[in-house]
Amino acid sequence: MREYKQQQSVERGFRFIKDPMFFTNSTFLKKPQRIVRLVMVMGLSLLVYAIAQRKLRNALAEMDETVLDQLGKPTKNPTMRWIFQKFENKSLLNVTDGGTVSQQVLNLKPVHEKILALMGEEYEKIYSLRGGCGK
Repeated sequence: MREYKQQQSVERGFRFIKDPMFFTNSTFLKKPQRIVRLVMVMGLSLLVYAIAQRKLRNALAEMDETVLDQLGKPTKNPTMRWIFQKFENKSLLNVTDGGTVSQQVLNLKPVHEKILALMGEEYEKIYSLRGGCGK
């Protein structure tokens, strides 16, 4: 029974792949080898998605934190899709001063910084919130 109930999360993952935002319905592949390669890429994408979601949910539980869901209610179990949507419309600004180029991520709000901190230092570095990339 437990295995049957766990099947739901796998089905939810494949529903994510079938979503129009993933653009699989507009992809036409003729050769079987290319279809196999696309399925492999999609499977790996789903794996990364699931790992990121689990990492964030574990961090939220460990730190006893929440983020707001689509209805504005606190949740400890957000979907990674919702988190990705929260990070839409971020821009990277390249500033050249003399011979030095620096980068700054625009439109970051406290909720984004909170999510990045929960995900870990590596993610904060990507968005230049901690030393390293872009500074």
